[in-house]
Amino acid sequence: MNDRLTPNLFCEEQRFRQWWVWLLVAGIAAPSCWGFYEQIIRGRPWGSNPGPDWFMWLMWLAFGIAFPLWFWRMKLVVEVTADEVRMRLWPFANRVIPLADIAAIESRTYRPIGEFGGWGVRGFSRRNMAYNVSGDQGVQLTLRDGSRVLIGSQLAAASAAAMESACQT
Repeated sequence: MNDRLTPNLFCEEQRFRQWWVWLLVAGIAAPSCWGFYEQIIRGRPWGSNPGPDWFMWLMWLAFGIAFPLWFWRMKLVVEVTADEVRMRLWPFANRVIPLADIAAIESRTYRPIGEFGGWGVRGFSRRNMAYNVSGDQGVQLTLRDGSRVLIGSQLAAASAAAMESACQT
């Protein structure tokens, strides 16, 4: 029952807030902001082969403004209802796992880079996926078909307890 009126037994929202992630975002945004400042605000062509002003506006809007805002809004939402576990990593992925498909639930520590190659919607195959945005704690679901889904969580024990409680009803 994928009904938005179904009450949540558990809900967690996580965002990318690590300093090093924002250092990367700033490293992408800064050149377009600096080029915009130099060429549009100060009136000095930027670089050895400067682009037209419209291009500087476009780069500034896309990489200096839109990209950081988009990244700021990106979030992982995990909801546990009486019928299913929902994961949404906005704007990339939606996944719903019916509780009837879950064979085992385990709260555990994992290695994001070593096991999944990093954060986000990750996995080397559809049989071993991860949905995570930070940290090294999560809930490992083993599905009846043998595939595994790891859901990163800052509240892994509470998330696992809600899933186990829902599965028992």
